Amino acid sequence: MSPGTRSFFLRILAVGVAASLLSCSSATKGEGGTITRVKYYHLLPTTPLLVMDQAIMFERQHHLYGAVSKADMIERGGHYYTVFWKVKDRSSPVTVRFEYRQANDALTTKTQEIEVSDIRRSNVSRFQVTGDEYNAHGRVTAWRVTVLRGKEELVSHRSYLWN
Repeated sequence: MSPGTRSFFLRILAVGVAASLLSCSSATKGEGGTITRVKYYHLLPTTPLLVMDQAIMFERQHHLYGAVSKADMIERGGHYYTVFWKVKDRSSPVTVRFEYRQANDALTTKTQEIEVSDIRRSNVSRFQVTGDEYNAHGRVTAWRVTVLRGKEELVSHRSYLWN
């Protein structure tokens, strides 16, 4: 096989891999909307960060911004979730519900909700499990995000361990 032919086959292989990765997006579609992505960050402020990547350093500094004392930093430690979502009908308000379970609470499910009345084409909702709740009950082991209109579930997305 000549070098030119080998290069051609490698390019075809790279395009195939890229296409398959794009088709495996994390978007979840429901009857009335889509959750395009759930971004997750676990902040451990007392653990030294051994990575020199500027993007990872920025995320850590972003969540620790304004924390002056060590107690402030410990209070900000925990899990941060950013949910990117869309709904088909933007005329009436929706509720974004974040349900989660923590390591020290076995199967107890906790809930955080945000009501959104100003619905845009693309929306972002943020949830966090930090401070005393995180320190007392441990890390988040499973979660589910649901977009609701009244009692009707428009779309839902869950972690692998949620059942």
